Amino acid sequence: MILAAVLCGLALTLAVPTRTYFSQRAEAAALAEERAELDADLAALRDRRAQQQDPAYIRTEARERLRLVMPGETPYIVQVPGIEAPAPPPMSTRTAEPDPWYTDLWRSISEPAPEGP
Repeated sequence: MILAAVLCGLALTLAVPTRTYFSQRAEAAALAEERAELDADLAALRDRRAQQQDPAYIRTEARERLRLVMPGETPYIVQVPGIEAPAPPPMSTRTAEPDPWYTDLWRSISEPAPEGP
């Protein structure tokens, strides 16, 4: 009986540190995974910065995005039918529908009648 009490006391004493150990291991693994993702993002951003410092890339982006041309070049814009944005739908020419009968009834009840001369 004493041996069982000692074993229960020992199990209760070791339970909290063991739980803490495993939770810290799981947290360390999650942080290591997050660190790897951040390192990959940092490498991608460094590659992007190096790419943006290249004069050829800047020239290409200026031509494509901003439609800039070099001095002495003649710009042409080719318009292909069907590629441009569709025309907005025409405005509806429907007239306003009259109010339902119960709206007219309520208006006649709630508003006082004009007094005659």
